[in-house]
Amino acid sequence: MKRLLITIAIAAVGAVGLAAQQGGARYTPAPGAKDKKAVLFNWAWYMGMLRGPQETEAVVSLEQKATGTLQVNGQNCVASSYRVSTNYPNTGQRVQYTCRLASGQEVKNVEVLSGTYAWDEDIIGAELVPGKGKATPKPAALHERLIRLWSGPQGAVKAANAGGDKTMVAEVAGKMTVTDPIPGVPGAIATATLDSKNMAERVEVKDGNTVTEFTYGNYADYNNPLNKIDAFYAGKIVERRSGTTVRDLTTVETETGNLYVVMPVPASIKKTSPQLN
Repeated sequence: MKRLLITIAIAAVGAVGLAAQQGGARYTPAPGAKDKKAVLFNWAWYMGMLRGPQETEAVVSLEQKATGTLQVNGQNCVASSYRVSTNYPNTGQRVQYTCRLASGQEVKNVEVLSGTYAWDEDIIGAELVPGKGKATPKPAALHERLIRLWSGPQGAVKAANAGGDKTMVAEVAGKMTVTDPIPGVPGAIATATLDSKNMAERVEVKDGNTVTEFTYGNYADYNNPLNKIDAFYAGKIVERRSGTTVRDLTTVETETGNLYVVMPVPASIKKTSPQLN
């Protein structure tokens, strides 16, 4: 526990250090401003993602627990547990779930993304200790998992900021939209539609012939009552791929305080060829 607290403290100090390095005068957009800088700032500000005296976007990790349903091999599976652990700077995400098919069969899985690798685990940290668990390469799932990470309520903000000159802002039917490339997925383009509270209500991603749509609602601070920090996350998350609902989730609890989250890649997975295109 002592080592864990030290690690958490280091992560927090690192985030503050990043803000200090960027420095500069504190930015406040003009009321009603619709230029790109203002729109991206307001999006992060209303999400509670700006940290430090200079209000720099410095969120490094997320923990989310949810209930709901997901598609497993084309079948609807009702989750009894669903947990997502995300590391934004190192492009990592671990999704752990236990769900039950209509047949009554229970399914347990751990879906992992780390950099350019995607794999499944039968236990958390499979194969990191020799003889413990099995890690199965899933290179074909890399783009899907990257899109899910960078289209999430927080991930979409980060992807838009990372897009630089490729990120475009426009007003469509009275709502602001932000269009930007998905990091790590060549040619994939995301378009986020912001609601009246400057939060994403919809993110559509076009990756070749595949269209993935994420809809979000019921934003709130879902952190433990002892750790509320006014960092908002979507309470309702629906993911559709080519018109089919693949995940329909309701957030139960989050941790947005930059906890230490890592996804080490097992040696057997490193031997596989990562899917980069």
